[in-house]
Amino acid sequence: MASIARKNLLEDIPRFLVAQAGIIFAVSLVTIQLGILRGFTRSTSLLIDRSTADIWMSSEEILHFELTQPIPAERLAQAQEMEGVARAEAIALYNGRWRSPSGKIAPSRIIGYNPEGQLFRLWDMMEGDQRDLKQPQAVVVDESNLSTLEVEALGEKASINSIAVRLSGITRGTQSIVSSLFLFTSLENAKIYAAGGLTSTVRCTPDETGSVSCTTVFERVQDNLGEEEITADVELEPLNITDPISYVLVQAAPGQDIAELQQRLEAEMPDIRAHTREELSTLTRDHWQNSTGVGFILGLGATVGVVVGIVVVGQILYSSVSDHLREFGTLKAMGASDWVIYGIIIEQAMWMALLGYIPSMALCLGLGAWTFATQGIIILITPIMGVGIFGLTLAMCVGSALFAIQKVTRVDPAIVFKA
Repeated sequence: MASIARKNLLEDIPRFLVAQAGIIFAVSLVTIQLGILRGFTRSTSLLIDRSTADIWMSSEEILHFELTQPIPAERLAQAQEMEGVARAEAIALYNGRWRSPSGKIAPSRIIGYNPEGQLFRLWDMMEGDQRDLKQPQAVVVDESNLSTLEVEALGEKASINSIAVRLSGITRGTQSIVSSLFLFTSLENAKIYAAGGLTSTVRCTPDETGSVSCTTVFERVQDNLGEEEITADVELEPLNITDPISYVLVQAAPGQDIAELQQRLEAEMPDIRAHTREELSTLTRDHWQNSTGVGFILGLGATVGVVVGIVVVGQILYSSVSDHLREFGTLKAMGASDWVIYGIIIEQAMWMALLGYIPSMALCLGLGAWTFATQGIIILITPIMGVGIFGLTLAMCVGSALFAIQKVTRVDPAIVFKA
């Protein structure tokens, strides 16, 4: 009976191609929508997921990774001294305004970290060395942002918040779809960029009574976008305990219970929250997926794809059955049961599913590779997702066959004797 299904399917090649085009469109739409949704949610928490920290300490007031109140750098020193903590490092997030060599501005997110640390490191450096971020006025950007930032090669100069900077490295796969342009640098450089070029020096002098009075002197770093080299005589100041940071990353000592360490950190510092890496990642993904409506829109697009596929396949199968009613009537007159007829139609639908799934998946994988390489947008298609999409395609096509089956159930075998 399988030969009858294939014969019916391939008898009219133009109609077959139209049907397959509809299935390819529907499956591609579903796959791309779900892939963008998965890639979107993954990109929002990518920096968290790729860290090796066991615990992320933040302010109590936190909505997601990029929206949290700052905490004083004193929390870093406190965490380093606590029992059960093997290592602690800081990450600071600031808003920035990038100005390209041509004068074009772009909103950016300055991410300061310890380039020589172990808990957070850029994982795919295309060019340069992230240890160069220890040098004054250095910055690393994602490959996908080069055209927007209007820089191409290492050594090119631009400015952040009116501070001259030099491109010292290019990374890949670090940019979030929903965020401003990520600019990676050291904590010391980030502090200068965030202050708009004002470096502070505390000068203390004793008075006649012996008491000490301190004043803070601000000096502006040279903003130089001319032909001269960026001056490197700016002395980068380490963090002091009052400097604002965003997170303290904690690595637990071997054998230390993570939940117990979380409780002790929060008890010792009541103004902070201690999240595991998975908790902060989930908090961030859930915010963008559920609170912004993005998940609903992309899910709606996938639903539309399924509906389109069912309509197209159902119409083609119904038309095919209508054109072969006499053949099905002949089979019934020969004693074939209804289930034999149903099997022909269902197998025809399964062939349509298979022949539509393969090219659509190849198209989506190629599109995903292209968008990641040129735009930095991840269309995440995992093997498990691929299997699920194939199952959905089968269900879509077999479900469409039910419309055609309804027509076959009413076929009178006497139709074969009618003129």
